[in-house]
Amino acid sequence: MYAQLKKKMMGNGVSLVAVDGSIGVGKTSLARLLAQHLGARLVEENVEDNPFIERFYEDMGAYSLQAQLFFLMNRYKQQLSLSQKELFSELTVIDYIFARDKIFAHVNLTDDELGLYSRIASELETKLIRPDIVIYLQASSDVLFERIQRRGNAMERMISKSYLETLNEAFNHFFFNYTETPLLIVNTDRMDFVNDERHFHDLVQRVSEPVEGTELYVPSWETQ
Repeated sequence: MYAQLKKKMMGNGVSLVAVDGSIGVGKTSLARLLAQHLGARLVEENVEDNPFIERFYEDMGAYSLQAQLFFLMNRYKQQLSLSQKELFSELTVIDYIFARDKIFAHVNLTDDELGLYSRIASELETKLIRPDIVIYLQASSDVLFERIQRRGNAMERMISKSYLETLNEAFNHFFFNYTETPLLIVNTDRMDFVNDERHFHDLVQRVSEPVEGTELYVPSWETQ
C-alpha cells in the first residue's frame, strides 16, 4: 500500500519532503513515520549536538547568537550534503527546512545580531536544494506546552509558556506567508500520527496527491 503511494509521489515529481513546525508539534515523529512506511531516507537535525543550547535555555540573552550561528552552520552542512543525483532516485524525508533557522533568529536575536545573521544565512541559502513539498504541522500553544511537558526533555522543560507562545506566533506568521514551495498546513491539535494509524494513513494519502501553492489539510472523515 505505502509502496504504491511512494511511487505515486515520485511520479508527481516529489523526491524531497520536509516536515516542520514549532517545538513540541511532532515534526520528527511524523518524519520518522513517513521514512519508515515509505521506505525513504531520513534526515534529522540534531539539536543536542549544539554546545550552546543548554546555556541558551538558561540565559537566552547571553547565548542566543552563539546557539543560532551553530545551528545555522550545522543545518547548512547537512543540507548541502543532499545531492541532486540521490534525490532523483530516492525519496528523502527531512524534519526541518533551512529557513526554520530564520524563525528562531527573528525571535531570539537583537537587531544588530539579526543583521549579521541574515547576511550569512542569505548567502548560504542560495546553495541549497529546495524541498518538493513542505508539511507544516501547526498546533495551539497550549497543546504544544502540554506535549513538551509530557515528553520530559530536561532542556525543553526550561522553556516558558510565554516564549513558546511567541515562537508559535512566529512560526504561524512565517508559514502563512510562505510561497517558496508547495505547502500543506496540518493542524495537529486533534491528530495523533504515532498512535492512530488512521490519522497517519489519511495524511500520507493526501501527501501523495499534488499540492499546489498553500493548501490546508482536511482529514477525509471531516469531508464525508
